Amino acid sequence: MRHVGPIGERGEHFAMAVDLTGGIEPQRELTFAARPDDPEMRDSVSFWVFDDRGDLGLPRVGIEAVAESWEAHGLQVNLAFPDGRVFRIRDDGPAVPVTGVDGAPRVLGAGPLSFTCVRELHTWTMAFDGKLVQTSASGLVAGRKNGPLVDVRFEVEATMAAPPWIQGALQPDAASSLRTSITGDLMGGPRYEQLFRATGSLSVGAERHAFTGTGLRIKRQGVRKLDGFWGHCWQSALFPSGRAFGYIAYPPRSDGRPTFNEGYVFDGDGALVPARVVEAPWLRRLQPLGEDVPVVLETASGTVRIDGRTVLSTHDITDPASVPADQLAKMANWTFPALQQAGVRYTWDGETTYGMLERSIPTDQLERP
Repeated sequence: MRHVGPIGERGEHFAMAVDLTGGIEPQRELTFAARPDDPEMRDSVSFWVFDDRGDLGLPRVGIEAVAESWEAHGLQVNLAFPDGRVFRIRDDGPAVPVTGVDGAPRVLGAGPLSFTCVRELHTWTMAFDGKLVQTSASGLVAGRKNGPLVDVRFEVEATMAAPPWIQGALQPDAASSLRTSITGDLMGGPRYEQLFRATGSLSVGAERHAFTGTGLRIKRQGVRKLDGFWGHCWQSALFPSGRAFGYIAYPPRSDGRPTFNEGYVFDGDGALVPARVVEAPWLRRLQPLGEDVPVVLETASGTVRIDGRTVLSTHDITDPASVPADQLAKMANWTFPALQQAGVRYTWDGETTYGMLERSIPTDQLERP
């Protein structure tokens, strides 16, 4: 892949003009101004953020606002460090007012967490001020989720750095899969994601960090159903030169039916180049840190291999007995997959960066030690 524009002393890319809209109407960036009529409709924003030195990561921070319980939105926070420390929360928080400074619905907030659209498809912010449960990467692999509460505060400003990827817009068969199979329900309706550069600050108890880095923002509005979910793999990263990659793929199905497999590579200028995954690091076993997670993508001009190794990690291992009965009823045939959300040190033709990895598999398919 080519570099576009001059390269600075530290290898950073002085970006040429990039169309950050991807043809998306700016209105899609706004939140719902009021509770949707459909009780299953949801509004969702999430960030993945990684320090460019590899010192810390926020491997998914998100809000799921479902109309049925509009007064309280679900929130998830993951904070992880390379030494194995993890701070997390899974909770509901009271909804905060959606109105921005200009009167438009720009804010999605739940208790201590909020996201704000400052400028559509250009600048977003994220802020958290509350308590997280302290645990560890190895503890989560073993199913231990409890620990002491720690005061945590962070603020992130995200400036978009690549065109948004609208799922189903790059490959005809991916678009067909979203329309005609359950993958559309699993995606949760219209969805796009966009890579960004970040500046931020973080406080964990008496520990203080100021950082710059990169991340991924996801915006989704729709009805999401997880019945029949059988696992996935999702990776993405932005490199100092400005080039990037991303994809989402579902494993082959036992019945031979087609699955969603779409991705892209980006040169740092122009449009996203459509790609397909030919080798993905499917989740097979639970490993806290230090696992090799390479990916091979195929484009019209050839294949691209990107090496990766997990440097920080969280896992969610769900015991169905711990899920309230009313939630179990809504989940129907969902098989409670084991889920990993991690930060990865990626290397592409000698260039390195930190990016995200999320993958899952039904727990009964995990390889046992």
